[in-house]
Amino acid sequence: MDSLKKKEKIIHTITTSSSNESIIDIGTEQNCINPSCFFCTMKEPDSMIRRAGLQNCFKEMPFRDSQALALVLSGLWNIAMTQPDDPEFPSLGVFHCMASLIQKGIDNRSWLLKDQNIYIPYYAAHIIGSYTMNKVKFAEKAVQSGVIPPLMDLLRGKISWVEQRVAVRALGHLASFEKTFDAVAMYEEDVVKSAMQLASNCLEVVYSKFVGVRDAKERLKYHSDLLTRGVGGLDTENRKAEEWACQLQRWSLNLLNCFACKERSLNLICRQDFLRDLCEMWGGLVMNHVSPAGVGLIRILCYSKHGRKSIAESKEVVRSLCNLSRSSDDWQYIGIDCLLLLLKDQDTRFKVIEVSALFLVDLVELRSLGNRSNVGEAIARVLLFDYRQSMLKLKNNEVQKVLQEIWDLKVERRKREKTMTEEMVEERRVLAGLIKQQGNHMFWLGNIEEASVKYTEALDLCPLRLRKERVALHSDRAQCRLLLGNPDAAISDLTRALCLSTPANSHSKSLWRRSQAFDIKRLAKESLMDCVMFLNGCIKTETAKGVRIPYHAARMISKQMEATWLFANLKSKTSSNRSSRVQELDGDHSENYEKQKYDEMMRIMIEKKGFSSSKRYELSSHTL
Repeated sequence: MDSLKKKEKIIHTITTSSSNESIIDIGTEQNCINPSCFFCTMKEPDSMIRRAGLQNCFKEMPFRDSQALALVLSGLWNIAMTQPDDPEFPSLGVFHCMASLIQKGIDNRSWLLKDQNIYIPYYAAHIIGSYTMNKVKFAEKAVQSGVIPPLMDLLRGKISWVEQRVAVRALGHLASFEKTFDAVAMYEEDVVKSAMQLASNCLEVVYSKFVGVRDAKERLKYHSDLLTRGVGGLDTENRKAEEWACQLQRWSLNLLNCFACKERSLNLICRQDFLRDLCEMWGGLVMNHVSPAGVGLIRILCYSKHGRKSIAESKEVVRSLCNLSRSSDDWQYIGIDCLLLLLKDQDTRFKVIEVSALFLVDLVELRSLGNRSNVGEAIARVLLFDYRQSMLKLKNNEVQKVLQEIWDLKVERRKREKTMTEEMVEERRVLAGLIKQQGNHMFWLGNIEEASVKYTEALDLCPLRLRKERVALHSDRAQCRLLLGNPDAAISDLTRALCLSTPANSHSKSLWRRSQAFDIKRLAKESLMDCVMFLNGCIKTETAKGVRIPYHAARMISKQMEATWLFANLKSKTSSNRSSRVQELDGDHSENYEKQKYDEMMRIMIEKKGFSSSKRYELSSHTL
């Protein structure tokens, strides 16, 4: 009964909305005389008559030529979104009806462009995707009703990217269930190739067809209407289009995941050019915490022999995983997982160890990461596996030195310090502190190299169990290395400091310094993530009612947000090669959009990092 009341409320809202409140501008008659009217049938109090009427509506709907059809689909879309597990409509033929309407829109162009029918394929595919999201029995019913062929046509781009987005979502739901996977797999090569193409090219398509179109009149009106529901201007449309582009890419990857998990079509998915594309797919700051995007698919590929072999052959992919493993990204652990899987496989171990060991050495003292414990120990065990044979096989002196360092740290030094008494530990703590003070004095005198040497002496002396003291020493030595023009060494030290901090990645000074070092290395995403975490620390330690964002951090955020914007590369391309339809966003419109992107980032930070909503966040007017 509650479900029925909710549906009636939705239908009442739609039918009573004035034309200027609805994206679908059609009139409705006060006294309906159509016996197959969906809205009248929904109001029928007798459940048996109502069900029979709805079943008849779904049968006749694809054959009717009514201006109200788009409005009916809008109502069904609202119901499916709010009640995806309600069995009523799926049991009465909604899937066959939606499939028929999609196919009609594809086959009959004149009908599609008539009245408001252009909205119908989008709504129909969305309704299928919503009802097949959670329930396998609904998915089975959908497949039996023939939804896959018309969804495949939408996936191939028979209408536009907007319909591709909802088609790939629906197909992803169907492919995720064991009982309906085979029905999707009947189109396996077509599905996989289309999903790969979408994942790689969707940002360019959305930019060229919508975001980069400067004149609102040249944008497809129904795209604008669907994006904003008739509320907001160009800035709102652009933000929503960016979100939809992220979803289109993410849902394409989800569909590919369904095949990769079963080790299907790996010869296609593991193409080197596509693997490189995956490294660039991260969804932006807004969507990053929702989905691991490209690296999520890479991890699934790492569970298969074929996948590991292909990934190990790409130095670019391996290095991308290494950068992720040393970042404060939400998916840092996935980068670590992938590298460990590659190192455990004897067929790929020596293909990746010469690169990965130089990064993973900085993580061997990482205790926990999220809900994972003893992460550093696991890394050390994998790197030191068959230690003596590995040292003989390796020809790279730098990697040999790294493995020797790990052995000394985790085996030899730990063995020596195990016999230390508390008095000996305290004596070393005091002595290391004195040497650190000497280093600080030299630093402030401008003797940076001498200060770095002193911090190294203190680190060699400081017992491993004194993690807090070692955090400060690594961080201070990193600052010296930054000033000496060695950002790589600085990142190494700062990563070690952040691994030693409790919880991991929480030492504010190290986060800010590593953000600077990543910036020097032009690793914009990694720099952005560290800066976000740094601001998190600043705000959490602030006791005043008003929190003022540090100016230098705001500048860094602004710079890296611009560099990591989903359409950043496309914008730079079109700025040098403008066309009549695809032009660079500039002037007041661009400034407003950049400001709204920054505001959106701050909103995500507040929600994601758990900042108090009661606090007031201030930013200098000259920040951006």
